[in-house]
Amino acid sequence: MQKIMMDHFPELGRLSQESKRILEEGLHIVTAPSGTVMFAEGSECRGYVMLLEGTVRVQKSSEDGREITLYRVEAGESCIMTTTCLISDDQYGAEGIAETDVTLAVVPPATFNRLLAQSEKFRNFVFEVYAKRMSMLMMLVEEVVFKKLDKRLAQLLLDHKNDQFDVTHQDIAMELGSVREVVSRQLKVFERQELIKLGRGSIQIMDRSGLQAAVD
Repeated sequence: MQKIMMDHFPELGRLSQESKRILEEGLHIVTAPSGTVMFAEGSECRGYVMLLEGTVRVQKSSEDGREITLYRVEAGESCIMTTTCLISDDQYGAEGIAETDVTLAVVPPATFNRLLAQSEKFRNFVFEVYAKRMSMLMMLVEEVVFKKLDKRLAQLLLDHKNDQFDVTHQDIAMELGSVREVVSRQLKVFERQELIKLGRGSIQIMDRSGLQAAVD
């Protein structure tokens, strides 16, 4: 099995020699530039995806054009949307976009299903990753439904390590599952409270302790 696979997914090293052979024979490496639509809502799943380099954003759009980021897939992770499609033999229910140049390993559906049926260690690998990501999605649902926008927005700003960063109000709205106008109003509130300073396409944090108080 290719070394890069072992570096990013060491759990696969526990597979039997036969399972490793099956995986190697079916596995192929795909690269794509930043901005590529890796899969579209309603499209067919072409295989189990394991990301080796880069970041893919998985998002959901509503009929009125609102978008929310469900999660990001980073190097060393797999996409549960893909797992769901393969297991249920269904189409994608969201869209995946490469935020950077990406390199990924794709296991074709036939190989994936064969390993899932034959290898307990492969099944454990797939479902452990699936369970962890589902827990994160449940946390997202809880935040969207139960947590006020001002608290979620303050936390999003605090998550940035640098006090000044480039971001648009639309980008923030997409992260929070809101609309730009609502986000802009709340950012203006924070600015009047001297917690942040707004620029053209940028935000500067002026008072981290004040933002933390908004979260608490």
